Amino acid sequence: MRAFLAVDLDKELHGKVCEVQDSLKESNATVKFVEEENLHFTCKFFGDISENREKRISASINDTLTDYIPFEINIKGVGVFPHPGYVRVIWLGLENSHYFSQIIKNLDDKFSNLGFKKEKSYIPHLTIGRVKSAKNKDALVARIKELEDIEIGSMKVDKLVLKKSDLTPKGPVYSTIEEFKL
Repeated sequence: MRAFLAVDLDKELHGKVCEVQDSLKESNATVKFVEEENLHFTCKFFGDISENREKRISASINDTLTDYIPFEINIKGVGVFPHPGYVRVIWLGLENSHYFSQIIKNLDDKFSNLGFKKEKSYIPHLTIGRVKSAKNKDALVARIKELEDIEIGSMKVDKLVLKKSDLTPKGPVYSTIEEFKL
């Protein structure tokens, strides 16, 4: 099973995120936008895992999260990876994300003990689109620049979710395997 650990975007913020996506669509760039039902913050992508490995991952998550409590994040600003001269991923950023980053770093340490490659760094973000070609790149970058300080809103993070990803011709379909409360 193809799996990842995530924080789902609060449903109350979906409309605002979709407004940002709609604004970016006006650039007529070739971007595959993340479907509303798939909006999430990825904490760790595991790839294909066995049922036994899933159990070990779950145990590590439960063990780590006992040290943490629910927290607030503020979603603000549009950014890109790797850089504005070569845009591959469009994302929304976070203010006050130190606590979130610390949780992810500690989880990553545990996952490395299970044989997963450690992340080089973790910049908490919400991926909203992936650029597929250079078509209308300048218009897209200009639109991103206009939205770089946009306020999306705040949400409480009180759980992480282990999700399964089924790839289909219409795009990925995510389903929750397990929830982990903070």
